[in-house]
Amino acid sequence: MFRDLMADIDATVFDVLGDAATVQGKPVSGMFYAPWLQPALGKLNTSIREPHLVVLDADAVGVSKGAEVQVMGQGDYAVVSIEPDGTGRSTLVLRAK
Repeated sequence: MFRDLMADIDATVFDVLGDAATVQGKPVSGMFYAPWLQPALGKLNTSIREPHLVVLDADAVGVSKGAEVQVMGQGDYAVVSIEPDGTGRSTLVLRAK
């Protein structure tokens, strides 16, 4: 029951706050991060090194290295690696095309 509740919350957060993207032509909502958008926290910079898109695991099913990703307003990318985090989300590590 708790797991289902968290899945519903994640889906809502991604739908409302996520960045629009397509992965292999399929529309998805995810959280896009890029080094050129890196936030500075006082004098401490965060450690983002490559662009990546965090998506729900269901949206990462069937995605493989080299898959095309387009993040609306941010450009076109290819998937370099896929990193499931064990919480129902996967990080698609990207390379600009």
